[in-house]
Amino acid sequence: MEKYKQVIDELIKFRDERDWEQFHDSKNLALAISLEAAELNELFLWKSGNDVENIKKDRLKEELADILSFSFLLAEKHNLDVFEIVLEKIKSNAEKYPADKAKGTAKKYNEL
Repeated sequence: MEKYKQVIDELIKFRDERDWEQFHDSKNLALAISLEAAELNELFLWKSGNDVENIKKDRLKEELADILSFSFLLAEKHNLDVFEIVLEKIKSNAEKYPADKAKGTAKKYNEL
């Protein structure tokens, strides 16, 4: 938790030093997450087989950091604990995807 708080504090410091909070409303943060996710997808575009798993780690780290940074800022804006909401989602998914029915299949919960 300490490291998470450090990351949030650094993100806010970085943002505030540049007076960017004015641009960080929920809509823009959500759009930024989507755009950065598209850049992550671009790393995998037209690749298959081993090429998919052998993308440049530096680029992967860069795009994931962008996605996570905007996600953390959006969560912080709405006073959401990212660890808590992920654990809640895992619990919810466990109910929708019971291991005995979902194991080894990519079917959606309503198809199990």
